Order: sequence, then structure tokens, then C-alpha cells
Amino acid sequence: MKPALIINGAAGQMGKRIVALAYKSGQFELAGAADYPQHPDMGKDIGTLAGIEPINVPLSAGFPDKADVMIDFSLPQATDAVIDYCAKNSVSLVMGTTGLSDEQLAKLKDASDKIAIVRATNMSLGMNLLFATVGKVAKALGENYDIEIVEAHHRFKKDAPSGTALSLAEAVCKETGRDYPSSLTHGREGKEATRARGTIGMHAIRGGDIVGEHSVIYSTLGETVTLSHSAHTRDTFVRGALRAAEWITTQKPGLYNMQDVLELK
Repeated sequence: MKPALIINGAAGQMGKRIVALAYKSGQFELAGAADYPQHPDMGKDIGTLAGIEPINVPLSAGFPDKADVMIDFSLPQATDAVIDYCAKNSVSLVMGTTGLSDEQLAKLKDASDKIAIVRATNMSLGMNLLFATVGKVAKALGENYDIEIVEAHHRFKKDAPSGTALSLAEAVCKETGRDYPSSLTHGREGKEATRARGTIGMHAIRGGDIVGEHSVIYSTLGETVTLSHSAHTRDTFVRGALRAAEWITTQKPGLYNMQDVLELK
């Protein structure tokens, strides 16, 4: 039997691609498509909105009574209701929304005692390989290498720096013994902006329709090493989310990430 899937944030750019690829994959039963109540397309067929054929699933402000798994790519304002619904109804959760508060992260952790949750700031295979690598490179190069992280996204992205950039920084801090997030320096300006030793520079670029670019720069006197990842299309993240949704339905309650899904650990 196919897992019954709910997509929250279904009328957004990511949500529409999740709808389209989930439907075309034939691996899921689309049980619900939700977005905020005031959305102008509320009630319309989500298949039509996603640019595929009508699939008899309307865009809704609520969730169905039953489902197996939810993929959430919405806004932090919707996160509490998503967690509450999934925990109450034993629905596994793939959480792709970024910019969550500390309280919401704690709520996710508490909910993972009841249901299986995959939380990831980036669901692409390439980026998760980078997550697994950046800290090891920082540790191998040593403290004489300055570390800067630069990320670029489209003009419409609301949170900065990106959740992915923060995850890269967190991986470096964990491997090198730095404190996270106090080791981060967000941009620089002024006449006295000399780099502080041991910090990690964090820089966000917003422009046009950039899907997602991240670079981790390790630089010392005489050389620079750069690890980078560029997403060419949102479908990169969608395929990862769908893979996570299929995987999580067979897991015990717990809080997982994409490295668990992809068996990179």
C-alpha cells in the first residue's frame, strides 16, 4: 500500500514541485495539500496549481483525518500546528521549514518521542555530503585557517542566513570545538572590522532567482581551499524530501536527519 502523504505549504514554490514529483512518482497517495487560510488559491485543485493534471485534491487550510506522513515546507508560523497534528495523529513528519525558534526545535524533539521525524535544512544528496565533510576538513587544516561561509538565494527568501549555512557552521563548530552559535560573525562593516581569530564569518546574498549556493572557504597565508555546492533546480531538494518521506514511514519514533536517510553516517 502506498503511503498517504500530506504536503503543507503546497501552494508555495517548493510545495508545488513536491506535489508534481510525488504524483508523477506513483509512490504516494496524495491525502492532503494545505496552506495558510487566506491563500488566494484556496479550494482549487492542487494538481492544476502544480502544473499537472487535476488530481481531485483541493488546496485546504486544514489536514485530513488520516495520513502516514507529512512533508512541511512552509513558514515557522505554521510549525506548531504541524507538530501538534502529527504527534496527535501518529503521522510521520519530514520537516523542511527553516528559521525555527529554539522553542520549536525543542517541541520537535519532544514530539520525536511519539513519532518519527526527519528534520533537515537541506535535503539534497550533495549538500548532505558537504555537511559530513566540512567539519573534518576544518579539523584537518587546523586553527591557522580562517573559515568563511557564503550563501546566496533568491530575492524572496525570508530568513538569513540560510538554515543550510547555519548547519554547515554548526558542523564545523562541532568538529573543531568552537562554540555554536557564538563563534559566528554575521557580516562586517566599519573601520575596525578586523577578523577575530577562531570565528566563522557568515555572509548572505539575496538576488534574482538563485536557487541555492553555499561555499565554505578555508583560507590561510599562502592558500585557500573552498568547498561549494550549487543547486540548479528545486527538484534537487524535492527528490530528497520524497526519499525521506518514503524512508521515515518504516522507522521507529525518533529525530533523524538526511544523513540517516542517505546512510551517510
